[in-house]
Amino acid sequence: MKVRFGVTCRGQADLALEHFPQFVDTLERLGFDSLWLPELMLNGPFDPLVGLTHAAARTTRLKLGAYLIVPGRNPVRLARALANLDRLSGGRLLLIMVLGQPQAPEMLAQHVTQAERGALLDEVLPLLRRLWTGEVVQHDGPRYQLRDACIAPTPVQTPLEMWLGGQAPGALRRAGRLGDGWIPGQLTPTEAAEKRRHIEAAAAEAGRAIDPEHFGVNLTYSRGPLSAVAVEQMRRRRPDLDPTTVVPQSRMALLDRIDAWLQAGFSKFLLRPAVPPTDWTAELETLAADLLERQT
Repeated sequence: MKVRFGVTCRGQADLALEHFPQFVDTLERLGFDSLWLPELMLNGPFDPLVGLTHAAARTTRLKLGAYLIVPGRNPVRLARALANLDRLSGGRLLLIMVLGQPQAPEMLAQHVTQAERGALLDEVLPLLRRLWTGEVVQHDGPRYQLRDACIAPTPVQTPLEMWLGGQAPGALRRAGRLGDGWIPGQLTPTEAAEKRRHIEAAAAEAGRAIDPEHFGVNLTYSRGPLSAVAVEQMRRRRPDLDPTTVVPQSRMALLDRIDAWLQAGFSKFLLRPAVPPTDWTAELETLAADLLERQT
């Protein structure tokens, strides 16, 4: 099983934009597998396509991961932008395709309704795959129509994989039908292993299979007890779960939790500190010393 460690940067919640280049350089220097940028329409995350293009120009090895909001984007422009970035980076682009946050201001900025987001994702993901082959595409869908559509250049990666997240039953079925991998967050390894079985069953029903190596986790960790603010933020997402049961709060607890995820069959880790460190370089150096010898 290939074990990989990436780090998620949540934009201005983690560091100022002008410090992002140093953050990128440190990840490359230390040997982390990947950098991940999440996307919101509003507030503080860095634009993932702009940020990752900048990172691609500064690095030669670091993989470039985006949690990318799909509904509301023009699929042809999205296909072209992602194909260009994959080619300019030498095939280092990684994608987790997401619906976007459900808050009303986010959806207004995204210019979609909550009810239509799932159907848009269902339509766009197969369309992106067709466009990335370089073939001439004719498409008559519920939302989009294309005639003689063809893009060039195409991505270096064939296929350019699109992983999915989500935990609701519909999201699990979509991951099985359409995803190349699955990365959840705020689950225990036992919960995630059960949801993985639902994904694999949905994939089999659709006549396909997901590579058993293509399961990972967004893993939030802490260097000490969680603050009341951090606990409250996490409880808003999972009110049924005590955050202290899913967030390791010491070095040994982090190592033990990684072992538990590996035993459950999840081997791709997207790490994020619950509270941003005051010194990112020191934090990344500590993480590298603790973890990267396990990267295979």
